[in-house]
Amino acid sequence: FDKKLRILLFNEIEKIEVAIRSVLANIGCQELNDKHWITKPEYFANADKFNKTLAIIEKELLSSKEDYIENFKHNYIETYPPAWMITEVLSFGNLNYIYSNISGNQLMKHIAGYFGLKPQVFTSWLTVLANLRNMCCHHARVWNRDFVLNPAEPKKPKTAWIDTTNVDKKRIYYRLCMIRYFLCSISPNNNFNEKLSTLLAKFPSVDIAAMGFNQDWKNEELWKQNPN
Repeated sequence: FDKKLRILLFNEIEKIEVAIRSVLANIGCQELNDKHWITKPEYFANADKFNKTLAIIEKELLSSKEDYIENFKHNYIETYPPAWMITEVLSFGNLNYIYSNISGNQLMKHIAGYFGLKPQVFTSWLTVLANLRNMCCHHARVWNRDFVLNPAEPKKPKTAWIDTTNVDKKRIYYRLCMIRYFLCSISPNNNFNEKLSTLLAKFPSVDIAAMGFNQDWKNEELWKQNPN
């Protein structure tokens, strides 16, 4: 069960990661009117964090064998590729590192707002999902784990969310809800709820209470098809 759960989580988080790459690069380019904004210090709050990020970018560009990076190196004179190319070679954690260091509040709000979140919650959720993704990659047990990271709580979510009154935020259920919330902003007709229900039905002996589920979870608006 844990193996199948990790595969499901990894596949769904990948969709979120792809969307975040796109939104981070494109909204940044549009707002700042600068396709190279990710490699310019004037757009970031902390110089030390920016320099560390730039060193990671340079390392990834140097080692990348992607055709579009090779094509850029051979055909353009600029030192760095545009933002939409750079985000493609960076990890989920690196994307969060870039986002959390943006100096312009308006830009941070617009990027997080695309996913129906405030910047503080968006940063927290990216950190939590990047951590979960890494656990899935390294075959760590997740189904009944007591996670260390405590996700921030959205105060006024723009779309359907859950009643968190009796929900343990350090259990996997809360993270499943975060994934569903993200997916509903990226792809409103996603079927993550069906995939999860199917997986749980195949393993009726699994104690979903140990995962943080309550018995009435399917009646939450978030878990209904096409939540508002």
